[in-house]
Amino acid sequence: MPELHTTLGALDREAIDLILPHEHVFTDLGPMEERAHETADLEEVVEVVGPEIERAKEAGVTGIVEPTPRGVGRRVDAVEAVSEATDFPIAVATGIYQEPRIPEWAREAGEDELTEWMIEELTEGVEEAETQAAFIKVSTDDDDPEALSDDEETILRAAARAGAETGAAIGSHTLYADMVETQLDVIEDAGYTADRFVWIHAQAEDDLDRHVEIAERGAWIEYDWIGGDDQPDAAYVERIERLLAADLGDQLLLSQDRGWYDPSEPRGGEVKPYTYLTDEFLPALREAGIDEATIRQLTEDNPFDAFAR
Repeated sequence: MPELHTTLGALDREAIDLILPHEHVFTDLGPMEERAHETADLEEVVEVVGPEIERAKEAGVTGIVEPTPRGVGRRVDAVEAVSEATDFPIAVATGIYQEPRIPEWAREAGEDELTEWMIEELTEGVEEAETQAAFIKVSTDDDDPEALSDDEETILRAAARAGAETGAAIGSHTLYADMVETQLDVIEDAGYTADRFVWIHAQAEDDLDRHVEIAERGAWIEYDWIGGDDQPDAAYVERIERLLAADLGDQLLLSQDRGWYDPSEPRGGEVKPYTYLTDEFLPALREAGIDEATIRQLTEDNPFDAFAR
C-alpha cells in the first residue's frame, strides 16, 4: 500500500486527511554566499513557526508537503524540530533548485552521482536529518522560458532515474507550459512517466488550454498561490472548474505557498498563516457549487496520491 513519508514516519491513507501540498517551514532566500541557514537558531524557528502550525491544525489541516530543496537553504532538522514540537507530519524533499542557485557541488557531480544521492535521501534519510524525503523537487529558471540549462537538465534526468527506482514524484517549480513539455520529454526519455510529475506554480501560465493539455499528458496540475498573489479567488475557481469539466479533477492540487522562517531576515521575517485555503477558499468553492466529495478529493485524496509511494 502507498505511504506518505513524513517527519513522523510513513503514513497510510487512513492516517491523514487534509494535506496542503506546497507550504514552506524553513527557506533561505537570502544571498547564497551568506549561508544564513547554516547558523539558524532552531529554538527560534519553533517559536516562530510552531504557532502557525497549531492554527493550521485547528483549521483541519493534518499534514503539509514542504518543498524546499538544496539551493535555498534546506534544513530538514529545522522542519523536524517544528514537527516534533507540534506533533504534526511534514513531508520533505530531496532535489536541487534552479539557476543561479544550484550549489557548486551539484554542478560538479555527474548524473550518476546525483541519482545515487537522491535515491539515498528517498530511501534512507536526508543528509542533515533522519527523515526520508517523500519526493524530488527540481526547478527551472524563471527568466528563461525556452530551454533548460545543462545543469538543470542533468538534475532532471537524475530525478527521473531516482523516481523510476523509488516511485517518488518529481515536483517542479516551472512557470511556463512550454518548459513543462520539455521537462516531460526529458523525464520520459530517462525512463520515467508524466503521471509522477507535479507542475508546481501552474497558475503562472495564463493559457488554461495548456493546463488541460499537460494534465491530459498525465501530469499533476498544482495551483499553489491561492490567497497569496494578485489573482482573486474567482480566477482559481475558474481554473478548477475548467479541469473538473474536462474530467481531470483527480490530477489537481491546491495550496498556498505560505509560511515560512527565512533565516536571512530578522527573527525569520513575516510568516504567513497556512489557513487561507481552509478559512477562505474552500468556502468559495462551496459557494461556486463544488460538492463536498470533490473538495475531499482535491484536498485529501489527490495530495496523498501525488506524493505517496
